[in-house]
Amino acid sequence: MKIKEIVLGLLSNLVKKKNPDELISQSRGAGLQKNLTAFDLIILGIGAIVGSGIFAVVGIAAAGSVDSPGAGPALVISMIVAAFACVFSALCYSEFATMIPVAGGAYTYTFATLGEFGAWMVGWVLMLEYAIGFIAVACAWSNHFIQFLKGFAFLPDWMSNPPVWLVNDVKTASKILTDSGVEPSTVLPTIGNIPIAINLPAIVIILITTLILVRGTKDSTKMAGIMVAVKLAVIGLFVLVGMFYVKPSNWVPFAPNGIEGIWAGAFLIFFAYIGFDALATTAEETKNPQKDLPIGIIGSLLMTTVIYVSVALVLTGIYPTSGPVSAEFLKAPMAFIMTMVGQDWAAGLISIGSLAGLTSVLLVLELAATRILYAMSRDNFISKRFQVLHPKFKTPHVLTWTVAVVCVLGTLTLDLNVAAELCNFGTFTSFIIVCVAVLILRKTDPNRHRPFKVPFSPWFPLAGIACCLLLMVMKMQEQSDSAVLFPLWMLIGIVIYGAYGYKKNRELEKKSAEVSQSKSKKEVGV
Repeated sequence: MKIKEIVLGLLSNLVKKKNPDELISQSRGAGLQKNLTAFDLIILGIGAIVGSGIFAVVGIAAAGSVDSPGAGPALVISMIVAAFACVFSALCYSEFATMIPVAGGAYTYTFATLGEFGAWMVGWVLMLEYAIGFIAVACAWSNHFIQFLKGFAFLPDWMSNPPVWLVNDVKTASKILTDSGVEPSTVLPTIGNIPIAINLPAIVIILITTLILVRGTKDSTKMAGIMVAVKLAVIGLFVLVGMFYVKPSNWVPFAPNGIEGIWAGAFLIFFAYIGFDALATTAEETKNPQKDLPIGIIGSLLMTTVIYVSVALVLTGIYPTSGPVSAEFLKAPMAFIMTMVGQDWAAGLISIGSLAGLTSVLLVLELAATRILYAMSRDNFISKRFQVLHPKFKTPHVLTWTVAVVCVLGTLTLDLNVAAELCNFGTFTSFIIVCVAVLILRKTDPNRHRPFKVPFSPWFPLAGIACCLLLMVMKMQEQSDSAVLFPLWMLIGIVIYGAYGYKKNRELEKKSAEVSQSKSKKEVGV
């Protein structure tokens, strides 16, 4: 009987939920400044979404790769399909963000619907999407920066062509040297017998974005706004200049690989839309979250779809993607095409735009990672020391610098391909959980005021679940390291929860009960 009581008590604690009203009340005393408007949110959303995807992934999605067929000119259809898949999750995020406008995004929504353990695991998974994604984008920024420097003939060789161990992690540097026929041990410096390599540009940009974020979300939004303006201007330049070189004959055949190619293209392009969910983590810093968050989330998704389709039409209209393509096209399709048509000046500006685009993505990803960890600290899953706010800027500066240090270490060890795939698994999982949570709260708390409601419920949330599950299952069937590492990451999360989060919450509950009991005795004595 005693064992049964212990098991029932354990299960009860695992599914212990937080009332939405309690979450909102708790957030009011947090001290985060409400600075963000709907326009700010759209800027942040575009900043998060329009990044490495539009400057690199579109080429692979159109032309295909060894593992998947290309969509060809039908890439525009792939983009619309991917956007359509995102819309369902975006609507669910909007309903929650207006109903429970507190920091934490999907993590917080899970706490209100699935309970303590589910909330911790979602928060843990979100670290894959934001923190590891942040590391991957920082390394991509480094690659683009080096390519940008190579365009300046007057620069010394050590700057435009730096040593491979100064701009890559150890694994990548070793592979580059091996592929070039060079023994890595003859080039890479060592400490003892351990080879050393650091991605210096990636580390520098991580430190710069951290300094910006410590100064506050408003300053971060201004910086993101500048970056968004630059990259949108560059994308607009590509479309306006490129449209004069479009040949309709390049759009034939429209779908060289049929439905399979369109689906594979949508699978890749889906990742280029990731980022709108990060807006939900800024709810506590939004002036009017009930009105502004749905506008920011849906607005940024619609605007990026228009941008993506415009680029795809010009891209496939200038360069035939139905057959073999240049390797340079796959790396940087927009800049490659401008160089191909003799517009080198435009190619240079596009390189600047790619750096701006990646920088804005970095700002939003690090912002989202710190705000989720801030919410988890408030719920006793990690140390409360991370809740300390900067005396002047009112930002969680200790937590922000902690994330920066972890990400710097990640640039030294993380394989970028695996990082990107793990990031995608985190995204799929969080999208599914939010769609499920909307359905649960509609049943458990039907009378709660919802400033924004997902239309056609339960069909739209169910469609969001189905889309993400299908993409996730497809990826799990591939033979990849991420398919093994994702379950391992989940297992590590369970261990950390059991060793710290669960015990800490039970200790605090016990202390709270003792304090309440002591107060009751005093009142009776009086």
